[in-house]
Amino acid sequence: MHIIVKRVALRFTSPTLRSLCTSRLSVKRSFSTMSEHFCEQVVFNKPKVELHVHLDGAIRVQTIIDVAKRRGISLPANSVKEMTQAIIVEKPATLTEFLGKFAEYMHVVAGDREAIKRIAYEFVEDKAKEGVIYVEVRYSPHFLANTSVDPIPWNQTEGNLTPDDVVHLVNQGLSEGEKAFNIKARSILCCMRHMPSWSMDVVELCKKYRNEGVVAIDLAGDESLNCEAYPGHRKAYEEAVRCGIHRTVHAGEVGPPSVVKEAVEVLKAERVGHGYRTLEDQTLYKQLLAQNMHFEVCPISSKLTGACNPDFTKHPVITFRKDKANYSLNTDDPLIFNSNLHLDYSTAQKYMGFTEDEFKRLNICSAKSSFLPEEEKKELLHKLYEAYEMMQRTAF
Repeated sequence: MHIIVKRVALRFTSPTLRSLCTSRLSVKRSFSTMSEHFCEQVVFNKPKVELHVHLDGAIRVQTIIDVAKRRGISLPANSVKEMTQAIIVEKPATLTEFLGKFAEYMHVVAGDREAIKRIAYEFVEDKAKEGVIYVEVRYSPHFLANTSVDPIPWNQTEGNLTPDDVVHLVNQGLSEGEKAFNIKARSILCCMRHMPSWSMDVVELCKKYRNEGVVAIDLAGDESLNCEAYPGHRKAYEEAVRCGIHRTVHAGEVGPPSVVKEAVEVLKAERVGHGYRTLEDQTLYKQLLAQNMHFEVCPISSKLTGACNPDFTKHPVITFRKDKANYSLNTDDPLIFNSNLHLDYSTAQKYMGFTEDEFKRLNICSAKSSFLPEEEKKELLHKLYEAYEMMQRTAF
């Protein structure tokens, strides 16, 4: 969903999805909670892999309220229901509306050690409840820091939490969550297109923490800011290639196919975040199909960000499915969309022709395209094959 920021380190990151897909595509239905929707919409009750979700877009509303109370920060609402309504997006929104949603809560958790560790831990618990057995969660360390970052985001006063501290805290929260909820969680550190001066910091943090849970680097933000005009990103990705750091890039979400081409050819991306607009360049699309390039697809997000036609029956992932492309299904920013992974799956089944066999296939593809070391990847695949009763037929 990070199609967004052209401006200084303020907003962009992750999301909270609304349950738009009830009995119809209506977005005018009165407010209801995620649990009310998802208890009746679990269409694939088997282990899953998620590769594209933003930590700062997957925070519990109750946690925002708790942290704000502890820190003495005022909020626009004090109950979970009212605060949820203040944060969520219920229909395709403008850039300004999205930025305003992040501003409602990011200043609450940014710069606070206890909060950052807590949101990482709770994130793992929430994913375990969705049946996810492996997740790669991404975030910008600079957006959660309040010192050693210029400019300091979210109108914070300078404190003592550096981007390095942020990564350490997130690693701790994810690790403790793994032990408590018996799933595997790894992280991806985001560069921001509008802040190329941060990108070398990001790749250095990837190198420092590569043995403590950080598996890749990402580039997110306004796709109109290309690497020719902002060479800091290219230099960071060149260093990532040199050091064997895995690479994904947000591209082709709302930007043209040329952004995808740049991601793959210049930044040497191994996966593409979203990538829907690739279909507008059939030569490029066929090239990426031949390369088995992985597309990180986020169905609900793509509607609410305006990235795709709001009619789910015309979604690009239908073409991916028909072409047996390599892709995953993901939530992106479930907080702002008031959603979870079950909604993306039920939407795919109801409007896009997905079957249980296709859900199995895409999760196998997701595991194969994960940024885990080979031995851990083999273990993950074995778990999926076993759960899917595919031990004797692994043709996917």
